Amino acid sequence: MIVCVCNNISDREIRQAVELGLTSMDELRRDLGVSTCCGQCFACAEEILKEHLAATAEIQETVLKRPVFSN
Repeated sequence: MIVCVCNNISDREIRQAVELGLTSMDELRRDLGVSTCCGQCFACAEEILKEHLAATAEIQETVLKRPVFSN
């Protein structure tokens, strides 16, 4: 779905940016141009950013946990 109509930025692009390390709206503005024109997409973009950051953190925590064996 297109989130930022002015700059033709999709939710998929926002998620990919998060996976590449972006963590804030300032970074999304700087690197993708989200919410730099009319600003109508700010709330939606911020919601996608926060949801994907949380999902990414949850996945990393699950994947990185290893069983601890004691002798």
